[in-house]
Amino acid sequence: MSSRRTAKASRAIREVVSKAILFEMNDPRVKDVTVLDVEVAPDMRSAKVYVSIMGNPKAQDLTLHGLNSARGFLQRRIADEIDTRYTPILTFVNDDSVKKSIKASQILQQLAEERAAAEREASGEVGDESTPEDDSEQSIEDTTDETSDD
Repeated sequence: MSSRRTAKASRAIREVVSKAILFEMNDPRVKDVTVLDVEVAPDMRSAKVYVSIMGNPKAQDLTLHGLNSARGFLQRRIADEIDTRYTPILTFVNDDSVKKSIKASQILQQLAEERAAAEREASGEVGDESTPEDDSEQSIEDTTDETSDD
């Protein structure tokens, strides 16, 4: 089997499984699921479906249990949509790479904010904290004092 063929099959399976989960499944346990990738074995008899599940670990476990319960339904949808000799047996894997990338992004954002604050402090901007509001109040007081003298 060529890798080109397995790549094509994995794309087709990902599409069928994604649509079935999104539009056809009525299991209340299965929610907030995104199908990220599908790895098909070279013999086309098994496939790992990598999913991202939002929520706490308990909700993730419940959703994985719901997906495993719906495995037969999803395999039937694959058999109906894709013409292959064998319908792959699905295995669902929770892929937390999306959560890791969000966490890394938050850490980088925090570091950037800390660096900007340190640079402002080093340049002396922090010690010179006269706000424009303070200046405007002072100028208003000066003009009222000048007008009251007349």
